[in-house]
Amino acid sequence: MTPNAASSGPSRRSFLASTAVATAAVAGGVPLLSACGGSDGGSREGTTSGKDAKKILPAYVASNVVKPDIASKNGSAVGFTGKLELSTLKSSVSKKLGKGGKVTVMSPFWGSPPKQNNAYYRAMNELIGVDVVWQNQDGNTYDQKLGAVLASSHVPDVVVVPGWNMGGKIPSAIISKFADLGPYLSGDKVKEYPNLAAIPTDAWRRSIFGGRLRGLPMPAPSAPSMVPLYRRDIFEKEGYEVPKSCDEFMALAKEITNARARRWACLDMKWTAFQAFGVLSGSEKPLGWNLVDGKLVNRIETEQFLEALEWSRKLFAAGVVHPDSKMGKNAPDPGPKFAAGEFLIYPNNISQWWGRTAEQAAQNPDFKIWGMDVWGHDGGDPVLWADQPAGIFAFVNKKASESVIRDVLAVANVTAAPYGTKEYMMTNYGVEGTHYTVKDGVPVKTDKGNVEVMNAYVMVASPAPTLAHPDFPEVAKAQVEWQQRMGAFARKSSFWGMQITEPARYTNLSNDFEQLEDDIVRGRKKISDMQQAVADWKSKGGDRLRDWYQKLLDENGSAAS
Repeated sequence: MTPNAASSGPSRRSFLASTAVATAAVAGGVPLLSACGGSDGGSREGTTSGKDAKKILPAYVASNVVKPDIASKNGSAVGFTGKLELSTLKSSVSKKLGKGGKVTVMSPFWGSPPKQNNAYYRAMNELIGVDVVWQNQDGNTYDQKLGAVLASSHVPDVVVVPGWNMGGKIPSAIISKFADLGPYLSGDKVKEYPNLAAIPTDAWRRSIFGGRLRGLPMPAPSAPSMVPLYRRDIFEKEGYEVPKSCDEFMALAKEITNARARRWACLDMKWTAFQAFGVLSGSEKPLGWNLVDGKLVNRIETEQFLEALEWSRKLFAAGVVHPDSKMGKNAPDPGPKFAAGEFLIYPNNISQWWGRTAEQAAQNPDFKIWGMDVWGHDGGDPVLWADQPAGIFAFVNKKASESVIRDVLAVANVTAAPYGTKEYMMTNYGVEGTHYTVKDGVPVKTDKGNVEVMNAYVMVASPAPTLAHPDFPEVAKAQVEWQQRMGAFARKSSFWGMQITEPARYTNLSNDFEQLEDDIVRGRKKISDMQQAVADWKSKGGDRLRDWYQKLLDENGSAAS
């Protein structure tokens, strides 16, 4: 029911396949930003932590409205595995905080947006006491729209910015265009909004841009979110063993593949390869920097990075990868061919574990998707890296009046309500009888619910990461347990949890690497091409950027644990 927000990976919109809701202390240090240039006017570079961050961050007050069945461990989400009893739902918002104002929200949307004055929007606005008007934009081209809007003088009251859209000039635009929410949320002020007070501190820390608390976060688990998903039903039928090393995976892949019978082992496994070889995450800033033996290095400079690309290339060369993967980013939705058994394994965000299960439940009752534990490339324990504790943020226009800001916070206080509350059910399911029905403790969306109750209000703010699927409680349990097992192997990079704004001169330095990675994996380029690209990167600014990050580290301390 509540797949977690994806912070990286091949399907960046998958986390919202069914109205996603996704946890997060970073080691302290001396105050930073003074050495990194800029003024309060919006040109600041660097990060904010230590005493400076402490003055800005909201107080944390854990929610005790509902107790989860599975507590968070090793950076996992909390889990709920019981039936849903509507009669026992609690209320986490004691009074309507909205004052009846109008708030415009621009947000990415995947699918066909519903009509503006639909029953779900009306019910949510009545619950909150705010007239929210949505300006939904195509999530697949959102970066283009975002750049144009932020460069204009017509910025909506609220703008949602996913972490993967924070390239180029977007971070500096965030600092110059959006309001400081500190006067409303810092310290004990957040207690006026109890559900916002229950958002983990690490998620708020990621919401500090340019020395000010500007973002309303969608918290995410720090446990890894990229899962090698596989057809457990076919594995059990054919007697396939889940691999525990890269060599075992290759042998299994060759055993599975029969091109004449239109069956291949997998899709592109690059993301799993990065995990198996311990490659530092590079999906969001800071892009892959970490201290290694006392020296600051980038992921692209490591042998593990090249080894992961080479192993991924060998899978393509062996013919075990489904032909669709050769198309790269524009490959079709993997769901139908995965369901048809054309391939049995693919890496994606953990949200697809439930998403595919629900998708196939009616027409394919034998279908069973499951998640492999990530292996170390040589068969040992993996070296994994913690995901960032928040990756999607909502920002309020700097020109907004206090009444508009408070109405936005009223919206966020409802959308951040925890699972098991009336506000959560309204946000995620809509109106009972109109958007969903409940049978045997399982809420099921109606056709109207599937059209109207989609990725809208959850984008403003979300509760601490939660996994709860009343229709498939065994999946929720398995997801949380997978996160806890893999979270035990996850390390925090030196800059984990910090929201870092790089100098503008470096923002496009790494733009071409993902395409080069894909070209190498598909055999269109060679490993030597990557080595040359890394050498060029170093000479064109990579080494200077390293010095810049080293200065951050020297003055800020490391978050690594």
